[in-house]
Parts: sequence; structure tokens; C-alpha cells
Amino acid sequence: MLDKVVIANRGEIALRILRACRELGISTVAVHSSADRELKHVRLADESVCIGPPPSGESYLNIPAIISAAEVTDAVAIHPGYGFLSENADFAERVENSGFVFIGPRAETIRMMGDKVSAIEAMKAANIPCVPGSGGPLGEDDEENLRIAAEIGYPVIIKAAAGGGGRGMRVVRSEANLLHAIAVTRAEAQNAFGSEVVYMEKYLDNPRHVEFQVLADQHGNAIHLGERDCSMQRRHQKVIEESPAPGITPEQRQRIGERCAAACRQIGYRGAGTFEFLFQDGEFYFIEMNTRIQVEHPVTEQVTGVDLVKEQLYIAAGEPLRYSQDDIVMRGHALECRLNAEDPKSFIPSPGQITQFHAPGGLGVRVDSHIYSSYVVPPHYDSMIGKLITWGDDRVSAIARMRTALTELVVEGIKTNAELHLDLLSDGAFKQGGTNIHYLEKKLGIS
Repeated sequence: MLDKVVIANRGEIALRILRACRELGISTVAVHSSADRELKHVRLADESVCIGPPPSGESYLNIPAIISAAEVTDAVAIHPGYGFLSENADFAERVENSGFVFIGPRAETIRMMGDKVSAIEAMKAANIPCVPGSGGPLGEDDEENLRIAAEIGYPVIIKAAAGGGGRGMRVVRSEANLLHAIAVTRAEAQNAFGSEVVYMEKYLDNPRHVEFQVLADQHGNAIHLGERDCSMQRRHQKVIEESPAPGITPEQRQRIGERCAAACRQIGYRGAGTFEFLFQDGEFYFIEMNTRIQVEHPVTEQVTGVDLVKEQLYIAAGEPLRYSQDDIVMRGHALECRLNAEDPKSFIPSPGQITQFHAPGGLGVRVDSHIYSSYVVPPHYDSMIGKLITWGDDRVSAIARMRTALTELVVEGIKTNAELHLDLLSDGAFKQGGTNIHYLEKKLGIS
């Protein structure tokens, strides 16, 4: 097993990694910005190193500083968590070239899956169903682009090949707007991602967001751990996630899950990963692969009993997968509500000191959070302050436990979105299950 791991992240995921390391007897190094000296995982880590001032670009995105921290502490591996540098192929490459283990996929895999065009090509070769589209980057030939769109059928969506997080995409509903949309998306993509490459896909009007969790090792073994429904979104950011996805049959789960595992074997994937799909009219359409641990991984852990972060560590240490596909059995239902420091109506961030914090508890209740009474939520980073997860024998009981847990939760001194979650849990369409990715924005009146 790895002797010492640098945790190159902050907040709840950093604490989650630290706990997994401790259970496995791995020493930890917390790297942090000067604004994060009081983070819980920094206090609990065996060692800590300040890597820069509050701006992410000067700390959590500072590759030389993170690698230097690994060098001065004699660490052997670096865990990137999610966000920040977790899907940065150059970072993964520099970590391994510096003699450390990158706890994640190989750099070439991250690079391939980070480019949406090459990712789709790889998935088609692996027999993963994809959204009908251009099959590659759009060229400069206007007539050809108009022909491709007509062949796909309107509406279509123009996407940046290097895009992500809901940025770099534009829906086009008629031929008259196509060429302008391509030009504008190209310009936005160049400014946001440093690449003007765009491609075209069929735009699905009523899809759900369903994703499959996978684990793969360097020995050619790969399994899937079922699916999650992440359709409750605002501006492409997930709000509530659950597993299993309502209405997905065991046959559908097996069919797509096995294809995802087979794709991992075909591309030589290593570590934890997630295949993201749009699901509409009983069909799955691949949109992207996240080559890291996901924010919503706890719901999969709750229904399968598999500690995904521990498995990342075992895989990074060169161990073969400790589970076969037959070992994975989904039991009950789990929900996750993302807790953000923000106004529940305007969604304006609400940094500041937490004057009182009380975590809910009870059977089937899990809280993944780094906050505590007197902790000051800084204004420099994402507003998520934790995740509330509940498990039940079925979806109805998981929702009931979540509602109870949210009423027990106490976070004073700042605003949180707990009120929004309580409202959603009482929503008739959500309780029925299977809402599409546009439902929450329509409910909130967001165009």
C-alpha cells in the first residue's frame, strides 16, 4: 500500500480522502492555501504545507507548488479529488514524470476523454451508444455544416470539444441560426478553453441525466457499480443525486453497465470513472466521461457497500480489483443533497462565519462535510459546504429520511440551500421520480 499521500484539494472531498487513507494506515499531507489553514482535514492531517495565497490559480492550481510539497514531505502519491487539477492531463503527466503516483487514470486517457470529439470516437469504437452528431470537429465549409445539421435533424446543439461544466454550448432550432451559432460558440470556446474546436449533436428536448460508476485496474479488470440519476440540475450544476435511477430496469442496467466496463478494458482505463449519459425514450446516449471521483459518489457507496476512495488507493498501489462484477449488488435507495453556502432563492453565495452547526443523524443518515461551529466559509471557492446523504430500503423511505435529516440540520451565521431541498423533496414530480434535466430550472423560472 502507498506510504504517504498528498491530498491536492480542499473541503469535504479532502476530508473524505483523509479518512480513507487513515483507515488504510496511509500517512497524509494536506496542501492548502493561506485562506484554508483552519480546514478540518488540514488540522487532522499528519503534515500540512501551505502552497500559496487564496486565489486558486496561485494555490490549488499551482502544479509546481503541489509537486514541491510532495517532494519536501517524501510523499509517494498525489490524490487530486475532484475539480481543480483532477482532470488535468498535464498535471497527471508531471506528477508521474516527477516520480510520484497519480491517483487517477493515465495522462493519455485523461487527455483522450477530456476532448469530447476523441471521447465520442473512442466510445463509438467501444460500442457505447452516442448522441447522433457530426462524428468529429466541424470544419469551415458552411454548406457542409448545414448539410450535417439537416441530416441530424433540428434542434441541434453546438459544443466545444474542450468544454465542460455546462459552458461552451449553444442550442440551434433552425437552419437560419446555425452558422452564426457555430461562429459564436467557436469564439467562446477559444476564450474559455483555449481551443476553438466545436462539434454538433442532436439536441434532446426531454432527457434525464443518468451516469454509470466504474472501477478499473491496470491489469485489465473493470466493473460497473450501477447508475445514478443526476437530473435535478440548475445551470448544468447538479443539486440532488440518487441511486438507483428511478425507472431504469435491471436489464437496462446490465446492458449499459457491461458496455461501460468493456469500454474501460478497451481503452486501458485505470481508477474510478463515470460514464455520463442522456436518457430519453428508453435509450441511453453517451455525452462524456469524468476521469475522477464524482461529488455524488456516496450514493453509489451507500447502495453497493463499496468504498470508492479506498478502491482508488488500492488501484493506484497496483493492486488488482478486489471485486468482481458478481460481487456488486445494489441494495435499497440512496439520495444526496448538495449543501451550498448560498441564498436558497437568489443563489447568491453566502460566505462568512458559521456560528452554530449541528449535523443530523440516525439510521441511514450520512453527512460528508468539512464545516464546524466557528468555521469561516471563505469567498474564494465553490460554495458547497457539504453533502447530506440518506439511505433507505426503498426510494420513499430514503426521501422521508432526507426530509427528517434536513429539518434536524442546523447551520447558523450563513445562508444555505437547505430550504430549496426541502421544497424539492415535497414536489410531486420529484416524488414520482424521473424528472428531466430541465425540470428544476422551469420550476425556478430560469429560462
